Amino acid sequence: MLGKPVPDFSLASTSGTTFKLSALRGEKLVLYFYPKDDPPGCTAEGSDFRDLHGQFRRAGARVFGISRDSAASHERFKEKMRFPFELLSDPDEAVCKQFGVMKLKNLYGKQVRGITRSRPRSRGALALEWRGVKVPGHAQEVLNFVKAL
Repeated sequence: MLGKPVPDFSLASTSGTTFKLSALRGEKLVLYFYPKDDPPGCTAEGSDFRDLHGQFRRAGARVFGISRDSAASHERFKEKMRFPFELLSDPDEAVCKQFGVMKLKNLYGKQVRGITRSRPRSRGALALEWRGVKVPGHAQEVLNFVKAL
């Protein structure tokens, strides 16, 4: 998908709205996929994007988090963590599959399907993506890339 236009999609968003990719064509977008609302790693990841949010906006980029959790779960997580950006709900995994972020993981010795931490970034076409992300320092790495565009 890298360098190719991203097919349009719509997802339920926090704040009772619907995110539609085509409505934001031409804007710099950071889409970050995360496994689940509220565990420590996902909380740290979202907090890093929250803490750098003003710098992302000054660089002309909008940040959106995507997971399979429900819109209601996202609302609670967003409010608890005071995220200034929207979280998008993909319960049927359609967008997760579109971006290829679903994979088998080992969880306590069992294989389970889950989202791998990923950051596709788009401005009509997918400009760059990060796979197998480690949380510490990653939001800053994404910000540095956005600023260099």
